[in-house]
Amino acid sequence: MRIGFDAKRVFANFTGLGNYGRFVVRALSTYYPQNEYWMYTPKESQHPETEALISRDNVKVAMPPAALKAIKLGAYWRSVSLGKVAARNNNQLLHGLSNELPFGKTKGLKQIVTIHDLLFVRYPQLYKLIDIAIYKQKFRWACEQADRVIAVSQQTARDLVEFLEVPNEKIDVVYQGCHESFRQEYDSYVLDRVSTKYKLPADFMLNVGTIEPRKNALLIVKAMAALKKETVVPPLVIVGKATSYKEEIVKYAKEHQLLDQIQFLHDVSFEDLPKVYQLSKLFIYPSVFEGFGIPILEALCSRVPVISSKGSCFSEAGGPNSIYVNPTNADELAEAILRIFNNPTMATKMIIDGVVHSMNFEEEQIAHDLMAVYEKTLQQ
Repeated sequence: MRIGFDAKRVFANFTGLGNYGRFVVRALSTYYPQNEYWMYTPKESQHPETEALISRDNVKVAMPPAALKAIKLGAYWRSVSLGKVAARNNNQLLHGLSNELPFGKTKGLKQIVTIHDLLFVRYPQLYKLIDIAIYKQKFRWACEQADRVIAVSQQTARDLVEFLEVPNEKIDVVYQGCHESFRQEYDSYVLDRVSTKYKLPADFMLNVGTIEPRKNALLIVKAMAALKKETVVPPLVIVGKATSYKEEIVKYAKEHQLLDQIQFLHDVSFEDLPKVYQLSKLFIYPSVFEGFGIPILEALCSRVPVISSKGSCFSEAGGPNSIYVNPTNADELAEAILRIFNNPTMATKMIIDGVVHSMNFEEEQIAHDLMAVYEKTLQQ
């Protein structure tokens, strides 16, 4: 089988969508090495993660002709011509890894698109009007043109049916996985070095994700304020890109004399991130809504107990033995934090059960599920 990918994000993004694309290509090329995998991208980038993929014998990279690149028509090549290019390269199937497919159907080429979330529909206040219009057009077109639509969670599948009227029978749910580095156990020397590098406190709570209102990190600080009345408050480390929402968190922390208990890290390398997870005692992810919630899975693989939100897709990622709280109730979160810190036996059981749940998202399983969708699509 020869499979093509719209791999722009594989080479352009080194978080979210890029991580997903690299995971898919890595998993498939590892567990189904007999196939050939073509990554189509307007431009390459030099990065250890992409170079590791390119070096594989069954992975190819294709870019626009130099003439098109010279006149900056790489985006046109990707958005309009990619189907025809993939067909000329004898690809049987083209997989849009990041919510998009090229405009126009290509005879003899099956198409699949992965839809990650419809946050721009659920929370339009977080987006510019022009962006919402563009996303709606692109997502709707991709779903209409695709032979199959992959949703990364049951929640996203339900949203596709509700908001874009995609027929349920056209959707396959195939979960995301996280990088294998989160499953690796690091020795104390490596962990101590990372702890020293970032000046991390002992026994800290961790939150990872863009520091924005939807991620709701302020709720953790409010829970800390509630805990302060009863006990010593564990320190909190927040890892992620800052937005203006950070100032709201800082203001609240100052007002409640908690700022010295909070550390913001905006420059943690991807290489160091798994070690930061493993140094933490508790991972808290009180997001209001997600398409899947990869940081939850990263925490489980890192052997850290998890508290997340009720609703959305969080229990899909976190499994039956994580704790879920109302994302608007700071007292409920404070109680959950206290339960875990005061009960080491409970925390250990959550860690063990979390690792077991995380096995559902291993590379081999997801590669198997993706290949089943590919084969079903080719037989349609």
